[in-house]
Amino acid sequence: MKGLLREILCSRVYDVARETPLEAAPKLSARLGREVLFKREDLQPVFSFKIRGAYNRIAQLSAEERQRGVIAASAGNHAQGVARSAQFLGIQAVIVMPRTTPEIKVRAVRALGAEVILHGDSYSDAQAHCQQLIAETGMVFIHPFDDPLVIAGQGTVGAELLRQRGTGLGAVFVPVGGGGLIAGVAAYLKSIVPEIRIIGVEPFEADAMYQSLQADERIELEQVGIFADGVAVRRVGEHTFALCRKYVDQVVRVSNDEICAAIKDVFDETRTVMEPAGALAVAGLKRLAMEESTQEKHGAWAAILSGANMNFDRLRFIAERAEIGEAREALFAVTIPERPGAFQAFCAAIGGQRVITEFNYRLHRRDEAQIFVGVAVQDREDAKRLLHGLQQLGHTALDLSDDEMGKLHIRHMVGGHALLARHERIFRFEFPERPGALMEFLAKIGGRWNISLFHYRNNGVDFDRVLAGFEVPNSDAREFEAMLQGLGLPYAEETENPAYRFFLEPGEEREPRLHVAGEHQA
Repeated sequence: MKGLLREILCSRVYDVARETPLEAAPKLSARLGREVLFKREDLQPVFSFKIRGAYNRIAQLSAEERQRGVIAASAGNHAQGVARSAQFLGIQAVIVMPRTTPEIKVRAVRALGAEVILHGDSYSDAQAHCQQLIAETGMVFIHPFDDPLVIAGQGTVGAELLRQRGTGLGAVFVPVGGGGLIAGVAAYLKSIVPEIRIIGVEPFEADAMYQSLQADERIELEQVGIFADGVAVRRVGEHTFALCRKYVDQVVRVSNDEICAAIKDVFDETRTVMEPAGALAVAGLKRLAMEESTQEKHGAWAAILSGANMNFDRLRFIAERAEIGEAREALFAVTIPERPGAFQAFCAAIGGQRVITEFNYRLHRRDEAQIFVGVAVQDREDAKRLLHGLQQLGHTALDLSDDEMGKLHIRHMVGGHALLARHERIFRFEFPERPGALMEFLAKIGGRWNISLFHYRNNGVDFDRVLAGFEVPNSDAREFEAMLQGLGLPYAEETENPAYRFFLEPGEEREPRLHVAGEHQA
């Protein structure tokens, strides 16, 4: 232990890394009723703490080892840390990455002067090829976490925390993959201030450290989820496990939705977008804060924001799931009668001032309609009360908020070619987003024409868009279009839209229309 402390204190990480700030998170502190701090490792030169351990290891190579060069297998932050460290020291670096690595990460590593070798379709494939190259070339392998010098480099985060806040820390939350960061931070802090709680955070689908500590031996996971790819490790390190078993107080597990909510929390505080692993500690802090809400609150809680190397194309998924992870949105499957006015009655049953965040429906049967609906709620208990209320009114209703298939796939597949729909016409509408706006829209439409298709999603903008289908016989065309113009809302007919005709148009022979409405601005 003394050797590790000495290595942390003598670490040379600041040749390339920086001391990152410990910042207050006032919005989250107010919500949770305790002081919350963010340790901003996303502000490192490579946007991740990984440069600390990588540099500390490479900087201490012998002259002979430097001549041989360094090699690593990584598809993420470790690759950039190794590449930047080797570039600074003038050492050859080779990084083996799976062929599936996003091009943005490949370009980032190459820009730092490293040679990138793409091999295989998974990290395991890249790792195996890396070992083969080590045997062939004699290059020095830089382990991402299970190396004493790497652990010591990561431990400098703990030294900074203590220097920046002194003994005013009650708990430090640390994301856990292979365990290098938490092992270094825990060893340092516990040796100086033993009463500080060290709490690791892992996703449920990549919880190798949690399972290993429960079993008191290293457990290898059969498979890991890769949403938080920065911590997607099947087996923790030998050195890191020994240190965590001795110094870590607890490991908290969180869902992907909770991680998405934490990314949003960090953005609200800092206007910076974390990668999933980077916000992992915040998700664990929030979960434990809820579980311990009635306990004494001694000292500030600090969460280490470990990285911000986010792939831009993941933002849509994260935004979609953040409100569910925050328990501010609930998703339901509900059966309602299939008749004109049923939508409006259903919205009234939910509550006129509740914000409906999503509404998916396609005519399928003449006796009942099955809809997928999202509703803004205060918390999980509020969602339970709403579900019970719908069931009390006679609706068949299921809460899909924790149903992964429902959230990921089914919500986008409600529909198809409605064989029963007749004389269907499709329209886009826009209306101002405010509580009760959807209910007002349905009230203006009225209940004369049956709604055969409906899709609405609250996207957090000033004006929302609805796609709706109506069964309108030709004999009602003029009266129907008079109703549309009386809405006072922008609308446009989309009945001839090729996407609608390909995926959703009823399988009937359509009679010619007397009139087709075009774009209309209120």
